[in-house]
Amino acid sequence: MAAFLELRNVSKSYGQGANRVEVLKNINLTVEEGEFIAIVGFTGSGKTTLINLIAGLIEPDQGEILLKGEKITGPGPDRGVVFQNYSLLPWLSVSGNVDMAVKQVFPKMNKEQRQRHVEHFIEMVNLSPALHKKPSELSGGMRQRVSVARALAMDPEVLLLDEPLSALDALTRGSLQIEIERIWRESKKTVLLITNDVDEGILLADRVIPLKPGPKATLGTEFPIGFARPRDKAAINSDDNFKKERNDINNYLMEIGKHRVVANAKKYDLPMLEPKIPGTGKLFNPKPNL
Repeated sequence: MAAFLELRNVSKSYGQGANRVEVLKNINLTVEEGEFIAIVGFTGSGKTTLINLIAGLIEPDQGEILLKGEKITGPGPDRGVVFQNYSLLPWLSVSGNVDMAVKQVFPKMNKEQRQRHVEHFIEMVNLSPALHKKPSELSGGMRQRVSVARALAMDPEVLLLDEPLSALDALTRGSLQIEIERIWRESKKTVLLITNDVDEGILLADRVIPLKPGPKATLGTEFPIGFARPRDKAAINSDDNFKKERNDINNYLMEIGKHRVVANAKKYDLPMLEPKIPGTGKLFNPKPNL
């Protein structure tokens, strides 16, 4: 039986000739229906490129990506994406931003049906009081909730989260982490989260999978997360198993990061610099003559 979502030997590069950079190399991943996967890694390792490939926004140079056995060849409503930067239309209200997506995906819905559908998902992200507000009237956390509601209202089979909480303050981020897990449990969606926060991955995911540093980044050793749900952030922070998982993943990331630094290290010969007193040509001596 085929996996729900599968990446087979996927590679992606940018540029031409001598400027060609292989960002991802031989990415292999299988995700089961309803599973929550977190991909963690360093900035610049190709995490967003990976999301864009699954979303169908770009095509791999090699390999293929399959959803329910069908090759992904472009964007589609079966994959909803929540980006880092909210991507809301400033002239539309909360309701209008969600409704715009719903109209595209469900053109046969009448106005009343669409309204009920839109309001259901806005309520799911606890934004009903802000239904008619514009993005400029919302906090960063509220804007990101709108993005999540819009993606869910399209009823995708896979929800792709590209570091959606990275720009938020710690308290707002913690609150939205709890909301995302609750929404995932209620919606039963398959979720792929990109994050650079190991704790966030452990809190939310069934598996945490590091992406090794680029160029030619590939997936590393996966870490199954065994905590029961729903997960209480305060409780697991004091859990010995949580501490072990965090240490194991962080140590793994530090080890592969160290290899990246060594591989890319360059030796530079620095010039000898001698400070002089302006206008005199004499060397500056910071020690007074005693």
